[in-house]
Formats: sequence, C-alpha cells, structure tokens
Amino acid sequence: MRIFTKKLPHPDLPAEEKAQLLQNSEYQEMMVESTFMYLTLDLPTAPLYKDEKEQLIIPQVPLFSILAKFNGATEKEYKTYKENFLKRFQLTKLPPYLIFCIKRFTKNNFFVEKNPTIVNFPITNVDLREYLSEEVQAAHTNTTYDLIANIVHDGKPSEGSYRIHVLHHGTGKWYELQDLQVTDILPQMITLSEAYIQVSSFADSAGEGTGV
Repeated sequence: MRIFTKKLPHPDLPAEEKAQLLQNSEYQEMMVESTFMYLTLDLPTAPLYKDEKEQLIIPQVPLFSILAKFNGATEKEYKTYKENFLKRFQLTKLPPYLIFCIKRFTKNNFFVEKNPTIVNFPITNVDLREYLSEEVQAAHTNTTYDLIANIVHDGKPSEGSYRIHVLHHGTGKWYELQDLQVTDILPQMITLSEAYIQVSSFADSAGEGTGV
C-alpha cells in the first residue's frame, strides 16, 4: 500500500504561526510504499442507545464505510506523545488471501474497552477494485473476495471467549468451532456476530472462495 503522511502543527499554536509552519518542508505530505500482513479496520465510536424497554441497542456499520480508510482520499489524525499526523492509505496490490482485523479493543492507562458495533459485511463478492490506485487497476483481473473464516469475540475484553466460523469448500457449508464443539451455522447468522478477524480469498470463477 501507499501511506501518505502529513505532520500537523500543535493545535494550541496561534493561527498565524500554524500557517507559517505549514509552508516548511517538514510539514509537507510524504509518501512511502509498504507491504502489509493485514488491514486494520477502525470502528466508529459506539454510542449505546436504549429502546423503550430499556434494552441496549447495538450500533451497526457497513463494511464499506470502514474500508473507506484505504480509498486513498480519507484522512485520519494519528497522535503520538509529542506530535500529530494526518494519514491516508491506498492499496496498490491485492493478495490472494486478505485478512481484516476489526479494531474492537482500545487500551488506556487504566483498562481495555471493547467496541460492540456490529459490522454488516457480505459473505461473498466483496469487490476492492475502487480501493486500488487507478494506474494499477488494469493489472488486477480479480479484485473480488469471498469470506472463508470469521473469528468472533464474545463478552468482556478480560473475560470473553472466541468462536470461529469456517467455510467447508467441498460442501459449501459453514461451521462454527468453539473449543472441541463443531456445529452447523447459517451464513446469515455469521453477519450478526461481533467479528474480530476475517480471512477472505479471491473468488473463483464459480463465485466461491477457497474454503477449507
């Protein structure tokens, strides 16, 4: 991917001094190219509403909304101890297997918080062509992925447990694994889970993923 980084002046500086600093080369946008092992997807802050029965309503977000991080235009601010940066990302090459890590956990000085937002994702035909730079789109004949595995985290950050959904390619059926227990699961139930890590593969000519 291409990573574009632009240093920001300290927010407490006077506007005139900020404008002056932005003319310096240190504050101009820089680009580096880097390989990636997986793509981290950031969840929006999750406001928890209650319905008329005082039950919590879990917020939802479409997969393509959080994938916009990699469209080459979306900017996000990143803070270090001393400095702030604006970054944007653009994909230049797609691997045969793609891993998404949905950032559910946030750690501060006191405890770890979990974001329970549900990501609405399609099981098949996730097309990433628009996230590639224009000059490399033509080199990619296949840009569509099918989900083949889904790791779910249930419960609190410190006390939770994990479940795994896997596609059996030979039968096209999905199975849920937890410890030594294996059960059938309908694909539409997978999309209701608090997905944490997802593995997808290039869709084949029949429109199915590689599976296991």
